[in-house]
Amino acid sequence: MIHRVRKALVLGAGLGIRLRPLTNLVPKPLLPVFGKPLITFGLDHLRRAGIEKFWVNSHHLPDRFRAQFPEGEYNGTPLELVHEPDLLETGGAMKNVEHRIGDEPFVVYSGDLLTDLPIDRLVEEHCSMRNDVTLAMRTTAFSKGIHWHRETGRIVDLLGALGSGESGEFDFAGISVWNPSVFSRIPRATRISFIPILIEWMKSGGKIGGVPLEEGRWFNVGSRKEYLSGHRIIAQERWVPDYLRGGPWPVQVDPSARISPGSKVEGGSSVGAQCTIEGDVLLEDSILFPGSFVPRGTTLRSCIVASVGIDPGTYLETDFL
Repeated sequence: MIHRVRKALVLGAGLGIRLRPLTNLVPKPLLPVFGKPLITFGLDHLRRAGIEKFWVNSHHLPDRFRAQFPEGEYNGTPLELVHEPDLLETGGAMKNVEHRIGDEPFVVYSGDLLTDLPIDRLVEEHCSMRNDVTLAMRTTAFSKGIHWHRETGRIVDLLGALGSGESGEFDFAGISVWNPSVFSRIPRATRISFIPILIEWMKSGGKIGGVPLEEGRWFNVGSRKEYLSGHRIIAQERWVPDYLRGGPWPVQVDPSARISPGSKVEGGSSVGAQCTIEGDVLLEDSILFPGSFVPRGTTLRSCIVASVGIDPGTYLETDFL
């Protein structure tokens, strides 16, 4: 039997502190990746997995989200923005859409991810094992806080909070499936992470499952260094997720950009809409936001250029290389 989950909460309310000053201009989930807003990769990924309705929470620069989704849909799939005047974190964000989600299982997807891991396997595990919650897990460079029991498929400890005495093997991969029974465990109008909710649920016998999903690509765009690195890797490997194959992405140079003769765009560089690049410019592994200007004779390596106010361009250098 093939199981399906029809609804998804996509998390878009993060402040993106490590990406500042970029996130002073645009929310992290709307950062362009070769011309495509980051959050739309997740939406395409979820649509391919059978999701029929999205909720996206917002906090920072909510007008940018409204401009991105002015018709309340994404490629024909209904999408509702849920603004949080005060940040609620993951648990609070789920509680905030309780009356919208109803009594169905739902997916929670981090809006700052770019990945092609198999969501269908996560959903199938959740339904067939009759879990309360099922987390996608992955081996990453981050802290490995999930201790998972291979024989049962269940998570037995999180961050050592249950005293298993075992070190974790996996990190949370930013995608999860939840039963609506979680709502009764979250206090209303409270800023709370999903971690303490899961820990208390496990203590009371909750069925918290995990699925290691190591295949495919997984980019966490949490810093300027990771943002640049992701572009470089995508360009080098010519990576396109299966849910976008056959389409126009990636777009290294937007058709509306004006590039003078003698200039070069190399490596993982990306040139946004309405950019102007004068002659004899070298861009190497650099990102130009829409409307940016690069004067003649400039060499940029591992830089991000964003137009700010009336200034022709603001250079945001990183220590990537």
